[in-house]
Amino acid sequence: MKTKILSLVTMTAMAATVATAAAQHLTGAGGTFPNPIYQRWFTEYSASHPGVQINYQSVGSGAGIRQISQGIVDFGASDGPMTDKQLADSKQKLLHIPTVLGGVVPAYNLPGINAELKFSGDVIADIYLGKITKWNDPRLAKDNPGVNLPSHSILPVYRSDGSGTNYIFTDYLSKMSPTFKQKIGSATSVEWPLGVGQKGNEGVSGMIRNSPYSFGYVELIYAVQNKMLFGLVKNSAGNWIKASTETVSAAAAGAAKNMPADYRVSITNAPGANSFPISSFTWLLIPEPSKDAAKGKVLHDFLEWMLDHGEAEAASMTYAPLPAPVVARVRKTIAQVH
Repeated sequence: MKTKILSLVTMTAMAATVATAAAQHLTGAGGTFPNPIYQRWFTEYSASHPGVQINYQSVGSGAGIRQISQGIVDFGASDGPMTDKQLADSKQKLLHIPTVLGGVVPAYNLPGINAELKFSGDVIADIYLGKITKWNDPRLAKDNPGVNLPSHSILPVYRSDGSGTNYIFTDYLSKMSPTFKQKIGSATSVEWPLGVGQKGNEGVSGMIRNSPYSFGYVELIYAVQNKMLFGLVKNSAGNWIKASTETVSAAAAGAAKNMPADYRVSITNAPGANSFPISSFTWLLIPEPSKDAAKGKVLHDFLEWMLDHGEAEAASMTYAPLPAPVVARVRKTIAQVH
């Protein structure tokens, strides 16, 4: 009898261990924009927390929002904040937790030209509207004196999937061009009138690299990792700015003072002499509360780890870390995660 009781206790303990382990296998889905640093963070966190595994699928912000809203995954990720309607339609309450900042850069493939070109927002908008079709268009030539631009046609490349990178880019262009705002608008998914669509920052990067005379937009780290040429953009102060961790941080400086309680904020075309104008926060979408308390605890602990350890790794991966005032506020918000 004693043996049977011990066996029953052992089996119960084993079942509890298995259940706990299963609860600590988390899945997430969302933006390709932060995917490189998220993969690094989740790997490091899992390595230092035995029994925890976090699997993140880089499927685009639109898909990430859909999956977390339907409760398919344990957390989502987006580079464009959810709309009021999306939040209202979600099957669970979701918190926006800002993680890092990045820049979306105008990338191009021009055979024989290694110069860093300059692009103003209205010129970029008109490339996608079909008003500027040649590389040697007078408006491009005016902004790039001394560069022998070819007469070849421009091949615009765009994100075909629901994408936070789309949101950041179109949010900026809608501010630069009333016509762009009217005809295309700002959203994670828009109807592009021309060009070639590709999925993910990975797809757009690959298309530009393999297509002479192409032009598109990718997150900064993808341009750096793929050794792509990307241009300077004129900011709200009239200065030509190259994307970097410093210029993206400059764009966030003002927003940190006026960050709304739910962290949903746009910092495209931000004021400041050194602000890169196509910058954005990126967010994790965290259920509050989690359907599974054990998973909620893992999410809480991971977010604390992110602030204490992960932020220090951002700059080395060409992301900008959260400004100190934002970190202080996020730390208080994380207390709600369980």
